[in-house]
Amino acid sequence: MEDDKRTVRAVGRALDVLLCFTGKSDWGLSEIANQVGLHKSTVHRLLATLEDRGFVIRDEGTEKYRLGLRVLELSSSQSRPNDPSVVLLPEMERLRDQLGETVSLYVRDRTERVRIQAVQSEQAIRRVAPVGARLPLSVGASSKVLLAFAEPSVQSAALADPAWPQTLDKETYARQLDDIVDSGYSTSFEEREPGAAAVAAPIFNRAGKLVAALAVSGPSNRLTPEVMHNQAAFIMEAARRMGALLG
Repeated sequence: MEDDKRTVRAVGRALDVLLCFTGKSDWGLSEIANQVGLHKSTVHRLLATLEDRGFVIRDEGTEKYRLGLRVLELSSSQSRPNDPSVVLLPEMERLRDQLGETVSLYVRDRTERVRIQAVQSEQAIRRVAPVGARLPLSVGASSKVLLAFAEPSVQSAALADPAWPQTLDKETYARQLDDIVDSGYSTSFEEREPGAAAVAAPIFNRAGKLVAALAVSGPSNRLTPEVMHNQAAFIMEAARRMGALLG
């Protein structure tokens, strides 16, 4: 980004500092410097500016930083009546109560998927899904749904991405996407991380446009392949109800 003459280096660095907080809520100065690859003095100046504008807050006791109220003000201004993360939340809660597992909503952002809403399971052992998390578009039930029902150009670009995992055969993956279109849903069993499983279905708005992927995830000892197959009908029905709510 710093070699692109259309960008401003200081702004890019400040945004990199803010993006650290998508991983955890509290960061020390040295931790941030190591994370973004900048000198501590540079990071200190950036944090001082962000703190002055209210985007971060420094805890006097621990000397750690966390996000400030300005970030909440920005995010609240994006909660529009037609925002899927707002409109679909009641249906997500209904599905969580029905199946007892964590329910998430994902959208595609270039070569990644982003979790824009989540309703956590109330079980003692559950899948925790932080909102805002960015995940690869190559693995996982939601990733496969977002690619399977995307335009051919999106699929081609994803498969041609230099970052595509070499362990994933592209021809086999493409055939898997065709199978997902035929079945209407996708599953993943310990694909991205051990002990986790998920089943996902596409959400289309009333114009037939793919809006998001609806996913139910949990421990793989509960969400076995058989259980996920049995739950798929409920998830696809919930996705259809959600799509009817979107213009």
